Amino acid sequence: MPAPQSTVPSAHAPSERAPRREFPPITPGPRLRAAAASVTVWYLRLIAVLNVLAVLSLPFREEVHEHNTSKLFNQQHPHHVGAFFTPYLATGGLVSAALAIFLMLVMRRRKRAAWLTNIALAGPLLAVYVVGLVTQDRYADHVFNWVSAGLTGLFVAALLIGRREFNAVGDPSNPKLALAVGAGGLLATGGLGTLLVHATNRLPGAGLTDEIVYTYLRGISVGMFADRIEHVHAPRWTDITVNVSLAVAFCLVLYACFRSPRGKQLLTAADEERLRALLDKHGARDSLGYFALRRDKAAVFSPSGKAAITYRVVGAVSLASGDPIGDPEAWPGAIDAWLAEARRHAWIPAVMGASEEAGTVYARHGLDALELGDEAIVDIADFTLEGRPMRVVRQAHNRVKRAGYTVRIRRHEDIPAEEMAHLIDRADHWRDGATERGFSMALGRLGDPGDGRCVMLECRDGDDQPRALLSFVPWGERGLSLDLMRRDRDCENGLMEYMVVELLLHAGDLGVQRVSLNFAMFRSVFERGARLGAGPVLRLWRSVLTFFSRWWQIESLYRANAKYRPVWEPRFLLFAKSSDIPRIGLASARAEGFLTLPVIGERS
Repeated sequence: MPAPQSTVPSAHAPSERAPRREFPPITPGPRLRAAAASVTVWYLRLIAVLNVLAVLSLPFREEVHEHNTSKLFNQQHPHHVGAFFTPYLATGGLVSAALAIFLMLVMRRRKRAAWLTNIALAGPLLAVYVVGLVTQDRYADHVFNWVSAGLTGLFVAALLIGRREFNAVGDPSNPKLALAVGAGGLLATGGLGTLLVHATNRLPGAGLTDEIVYTYLRGISVGMFADRIEHVHAPRWTDITVNVSLAVAFCLVLYACFRSPRGKQLLTAADEERLRALLDKHGARDSLGYFALRRDKAAVFSPSGKAAITYRVVGAVSLASGDPIGDPEAWPGAIDAWLAEARRHAWIPAVMGASEEAGTVYARHGLDALELGDEAIVDIADFTLEGRPMRVVRQAHNRVKRAGYTVRIRRHEDIPAEEMAHLIDRADHWRDGATERGFSMALGRLGDPGDGRCVMLECRDGDDQPRALLSFVPWGERGLSLDLMRRDRDCENGLMEYMVVELLLHAGDLGVQRVSLNFAMFRSVFERGARLGAGPVLRLWRSVLTFFSRWWQIESLYRANAKYRPVWEPRFLLFAKSSDIPRIGLASARAEGFLTLPVIGERS
């Protein structure tokens, strides 16, 4: 039987080699990467300014494009242009300015395609600069060429250091769309520009090829690039017109190339089922919670599945509405998932109509808040028609009632299918315009089988003809939130007040304890601006809103809700950067149906 082997090393055994010490790879830290990414954005801003200055300033343009430092080279090549380097993208034209601005915008949103584009352009150009400075004395003799090469080198270095910051993806259809837009733009603007050059050319003997080449060179720069073309000399305004037109076409190509994904994913049946389960448990927290079931939204859930955020992508803005759905303790997980999705696709995150509680949680994740207005909530237990403050509402209610109007209140599930179809037809007929408006506080559908717990108010006149209807969505088990308000324009004045009062008086029969009415934007401005001692800024702001209320129902909506003596609950707009507010406002107007814009490619 063999003897067991000892685990103690022998004195005569060769000693084991000490393990080789491995050093971690040297990689830039998060702060350095973020700083390098910011440097690339600022560089592109500077280059855009330089290009615009070169277009507008003749001395600057001549300095950029005409300076030659070698006397011998000047003697041999008196008409040569370009013995003078410019930094990356500085060519003295609006096309280069447009490219710099677009690249700056998409680099600011950390798009991977923009990073690759800059590397593909700036890397080889830097190599050309280095070779030229090393091998050509006429380039190396001028300090500006060293400065230009140094700036381009720093830009490339910043790109390489901050490469991991640029991870936002684009739409897969962008390359094909950009090629189509580019081909069409080049043909259209090039053809029109050539006709303009032909009509304004001051020199005889120019051929069609010369005019086409001149047009496209002028599209690159309004400097001296096109002056080598013999027999072509167009007026200054022609050069600028050609440059501007090609710059516009180039902007469209850049937009098509770098646009964010359209957010095609919509609410699935499985998502809707999960959301309804969350609403059953936590739906009473937010009066806007049921509107998360709109089917033109997408849903992102927290890792635990106990909370969710629904959003819609409009013009590269990831637009959420209301509070997150579900357990407040799981809200941070849902917010993190939503913000990560926005960063991945270079979407601008924004929230419309968040409550103060949700706004506080969003603020902990880096979003800033702006008060939009207030939601009118009526507590059924406190509502009464008695007293002088309710005199106007009481008189309107009695007048309409004496005219023979009646209101019928039912759950949607209690309305027969044929009767519901007739009500939907009437609602479509009474709609103001062809577009169904609403996003944050509207469901966008009527009579869907899944919305059986919604409440319908149907108003009929003395001849038993339908004249108006209201629809409310559930707000938990004991509340309702206004969804749809339609009426015949020829009906009795005050009909809506009559219907709202009828609901408030008979809500107890449905087990309803509170009702959310319309949202009043900038309510505090109208209220505080009318008080004694209001400051000049507040009074001016109130005057501006009153002026615009002639076209948009801003003040009238506030006063219509104030009749019922509601409790006002503030609602907020959440955003990441103040500079994004105009774009968020545009996206909100599109989502709510107040604005329709033409888009390139598939609609978002």
